[in-house]
Amino acid sequence: MATAGRRAAVILDRDGVLNVDQGYVGEVERLEWVAGARRAVRRMNDAGLLVIVATNQSGVARGLFDLAAVNAVHAQMRADLAAEGARIDAFYVCPFLPDAPLRAIAEWSIDPARALVIGDNLRDIEAGRRAGVRGALFPGGDLARFVASLALPK
Repeated sequence: MATAGRRAAVILDRDGVLNVDQGYVGEVERLEWVAGARRAVRRMNDAGLLVIVATNQSGVARGLFDLAAVNAVHAQMRADLAAEGARIDAFYVCPFLPDAPLRAIAEWSIDPARALVIGDNLRDIEAGRRAGVRGALFPGGDLARFVASLALPK
């Protein structure tokens, strides 16, 4: 049973799910969308779900780039998505601690029982599990096809 007033959401990892993981993507010029990613985001938007990105961006902690660079990549992602009628509701960047899913749940009043984490490695799925959210491991390929195969939260 859904908790009254709580929202349904999909929480996505960034690198390897939305964009090709080229190792520490901290420059707009290195942003390359995963096949079907923009269509997948729009499908989630059309289903009335919050779409949240939770990304650790350890390149910041390693000194490879700063948060301004990460924000520039996210601004480009928002612009690319807007051009296709899609949106990401929020980006959570936690370069030092993996608490992004917990913060998103609290700040957006997300019902963990009506949420889904999509990640490309088991650490992503574990972060969701610790927050009480089921996970789906994206094996690569076309994200829109993968999302179409899932039971999205309602």
